[in-house]
Amino acid sequence: MSGNIELLNTTLAAAKAEGRAALIAYLPAGFPTVDGGIEAVKAAVAGGADVVEVGLPHSDPVLDGPVIQTADDIALRGGVRIADVMRTVREAHEATGAPILIMTYWNPIDRYGVERFTAELAEAGGAGCILPDLPVQESALWREHADKHGLATVFVVAPSSRDARLATITAAGSGFVYAASLMGVTGTRASVGEQAQELVGRTRATTDLPVCVGLGVSNAEQAAEVAGFADGVIVGSAFVKAILDAPDEAAGLDAVRSLAGELAQGVRKR
Repeated sequence: MSGNIELLNTTLAAAKAEGRAALIAYLPAGFPTVDGGIEAVKAAVAGGADVVEVGLPHSDPVLDGPVIQTADDIALRGGVRIADVMRTVREAHEATGAPILIMTYWNPIDRYGVERFTAELAEAGGAGCILPDLPVQESALWREHADKHGLATVFVVAPSSRDARLATITAAGSGFVYAASLMGVTGTRASVGEQAQELVGRTRATTDLPVCVGLGVSNAEQAAEVAGFADGVIVGSAFVKAILDAPDEAAGLDAVRSLAGELAQGVRKR
């Protein structure tokens, strides 16, 4: 069975055709429970998210800040497994029709087996993977299997990436390019900063792929700011915090849906 890279491509192209940036939500699988995580993805799409990244919880999420670390810890203590992550992708995609990617560090895939992981992700209806710590020069095996199964390979670029390095990364990627707005870990910020706009400009000079910005966006005003220069706005910690701060699961889902609605309005104000 082929994965849904084409759905991802058409979804991002449709947002561009509407003269706006796409809203991409991040939520960890298994948080607050496996079933609760699936419902959270549905709530984000119902609120206005175009694309969802499902996080594969990791015991040492070096690029993630304290909010996502807390969610990962809850998921891992709850016993989440890769099978649960695949189930999250499958049920969320079937319920919403939205493109769903997995965001994961490389180690769990390496241990699970690249062929097995890509085949199962495609079978679940997944659109691809975001791989923040996989070096491009070590990605040939992954890309071979991802291409075979119709999955996007999304690499991360940072303000520190030199132009030649950007060209190497974007030439190897597909789906979109994840531009980290600043150096550091994930988390909400008071300001997204000018570094992000400069990085998007430099990245666009190397590729026709959409360039989507993450790290630090947490409200409609920031989403509108980033939507003014990026093809997509990625929000993670703010959604996770909305669930962590809620008194119960139902309130958490309402908070996710409401935040997605505010951010969806933001990306349309660019």
